[in-house]
Amino acid sequence: MQQPILLARLSRRGLLQGLATLAFCETALADEATISFDGLYKSFGVLGFQFSDRATSLRGQEVRMLGYMAPPLKPESHFFVLTREPLAICPFCQSDADWPVDIVVVFMKAVTPMVSAGQKVAVSGRLEIGSAIDAETGFVSQIRLVDASFHVA
Repeated sequence: MQQPILLARLSRRGLLQGLATLAFCETALADEATISFDGLYKSFGVLGFQFSDRATSLRGQEVRMLGYMAPPLKPESHFFVLTREPLAICPFCQSDADWPVDIVVVFMKAVTPMVSAGQKVAVSGRLEIGSAIDAETGFVSQIRLVDASFHVA
């Protein structure tokens, strides 16, 4: 008789520990919102563009995005361009008219080895929106992830 009671207690204890772990994980995931390329802009037109309400509300917060690393200028860098679809050519080798309109510039926490342009990456960083010029590269961006990190998705 003693064994079934012990198993019931272990199961109950395991369940409670599992629920506590789940609550912790939910809190950790809630600290980092996910935003998609479709969620960046409200509209595009001849008069310019408007950031989406979601992007505006997430400004300054930690977010996660999935996309593709555009071919980098060098194998290790402190920044790269995140795109919706893989690019076959280096975006810096083309005029800005040839670039996708919904790119996101990613500034890494440290110089990092880049990955193949065809591999999907998950990027986490603090979302910044609005026109900015990087002092070191002169690169102009509308949307950036800063203090970022990534892993192959």
